This record gives sequence, structure tokens and C-alpha cells, in this order.
Amino acid sequence: MTAQTMPLAKALTAGLRASLEADEKVLIMGEDVGRLGGVFRITDGLQKDFGEHRVVDTPLAESGIIGTAIGLAMRGYRPICEIQFDGFVFPAYDQITTQLAKLHYRSRGLIQVPLVIRIPYGGGIGAVEHHSESPEALFAHTPGLRVVSPATPQDAYDMIRAAVVSPDPVLFFEPKGRYWSKGEVDLSSPVPSLDGGGPDPLGAARIARAGTDVTLVAYGPTVATALSAADALAAEGTSAEVVDLRSISPLDVPTVVGSVRRTGRCVVVHEAPTFFGAGAELAARVTEECFYSLEAPVLRVGGYHTPYPVAKIEHDYLPSVDRVCDAVDRALSH
Repeated sequence: MTAQTMPLAKALTAGLRASLEADEKVLIMGEDVGRLGGVFRITDGLQKDFGEHRVVDTPLAESGIIGTAIGLAMRGYRPICEIQFDGFVFPAYDQITTQLAKLHYRSRGLIQVPLVIRIPYGGGIGAVEHHSESPEALFAHTPGLRVVSPATPQDAYDMIRAAVVSPDPVLFFEPKGRYWSKGEVDLSSPVPSLDGGGPDPLGAARIARAGTDVTLVAYGPTVATALSAADALAAEGTSAEVVDLRSISPLDVPTVVGSVRRTGRCVVVHEAPTFFGAGAELAARVTEECFYSLEAPVLRVGGYHTPYPVAKIEHDYLPSVDRVCDAVDRALSH
């Protein structure tokens, strides 16, 4: 089948549909996911085609959604839960971090909990706090959870299918500010493996653009920002390599380290606050493993250590091409 051009949102819909068709134990549950098709219409049409017993409208109770899904997963189902907005996940934080993440370990490997939690996250849509947050580091800090985020429509289609077949619980962070960015999607692509042995494993980073002077590491919504910055830098004679992290936990450290050893400089870009963010862990890992290759300190570009601002000034809060280019200039000045 030839590739089709579609928005990232529709690629996710296609991936969910493929997962429902492939396994009758797969079900979707969440607030307004059925008749409405979700706030962002990601599940549009799925209840009509698969029935109310597989695409389930739930009460407005995130703790109840996740708690119920954990029980279903323990009984052999593969639930996909939708959290309407990033900031709404916190009522279920207890269930996710103290139960979901620990059941496999607590049972000495006897219990698997194959549960996917879809979380639209990040800014850029003109929404206020609880609707534009980036809490991925809170979950990446919890052992027992996979935390991933696609940046392209093809990855959205491939990674959601891989997440559904994973035996591990997966926090699937969807960059809602990029939902309508279009790209080619091959709907006949095989389901990626989890860690190796197949195309683009779920836990693997990818080189989105090759370069020689500096490595830009990004994931989810900031991959497009990093690529735009690389274009701007190229016009000034600087060659930037862009690494799309794809997985935040586990981290594909070898791909990042290999790039930094080639370029000698590293700038990490994410929308979440830089304070205790994923970029801090990356900076530490790169410094530990690339110390003798680095020509400059590892720099970070991200949100500020404040609650998410009002829509009028959110673009001053979010990483921009100018802020990324400024960080690169500072790295090159060493």
C-alpha cells in the first residue's frame, strides 16, 4: 500500500482502529471517547464500528478509569485509556505510580499489566493550566512505566500499535499542538518491536536530520522546533544534527551519545520546565559518557519553572527557534 498524507491525529485514529481489529481483547475507555469521539476526535467513529462494549464512555473520574483498566489488564484485556488533557491525569497518579507501575515487580513477574494511557500534552493551543502541561518527567521517574511520545504521523501510527502489544504499561504522550501537522503514513507498515529486532523499536531514538556541528535532542512537540532551528542554523553555516528521542523511558542513550561524540556539542529541547526535567537526565548522561568529546557544556531549552501561563503569553514560555539558536550560539562560543 502506498503512503497516505494525513495529520498526526488521524494517524493515531488509524493506529487505534488497527489495534482494535487485530485483537478483540483491545478496548478503549475514557471520558467522551465514544459517541463524541474524544475532545480532539481521536476516537471518532470507533464506537460506531466496534460497539459500546469495546469503546466505553466512562464517568468523569480518572482514578476510576485507570483503576478499572488495571483490573481489566490483569484479567487478560488490553485497555487503552484516554485522559482528556495532561493536567487531568493527576487524580489517577496514585493508581499509576503505586499500583500500575509496580504490579509486575511485586508479583515477581507473574502478573503483566498491558495498559496504554493516552495523554494529550504540551502547549500551543491557547489553553490555560491543566490543559497545556508537560508532566512526562513525573512518570519517567517512576520505574515500571514506559513513557513515549511521537513527533510524526508515521510514528504516531506505528508507536500506538507497538504500545498496545507491549506487555508493559505505556504512558503515551501525544503532542496536541502538532495534532494537525501532516505527513506521509504507510498504513501497511509492520508493528514495531519493543526494543530491537524490527524497524524503529518503540524504545529507540532516531536521527531526524544529520549534522556535524551540534546535536539537538528533542521529542514530541519540540522535534519540529528543533528541525526549524536546524534550517535557520544551516542558513548561517552551522550544521545541526537533530535526534528525535521518541522514548523518554527507557532512554536510548547510545543513539544520543553517538551523535554527541560526532558533533562535540549538545542542546536538549523540551516544553516541560528545564528544572528537574528530562533534559537534566540527558545532560547528566551525556556529560558522563561524552566528557572527553564535549567542546561545550550541555545546554537545555525548555519551559520556565512556573505554572503554565495564560494563552496570551504562552509563546514566550514555550521553546522557540530563536531560543534554540541562541543556545547553539552559546555552545559554539566555547
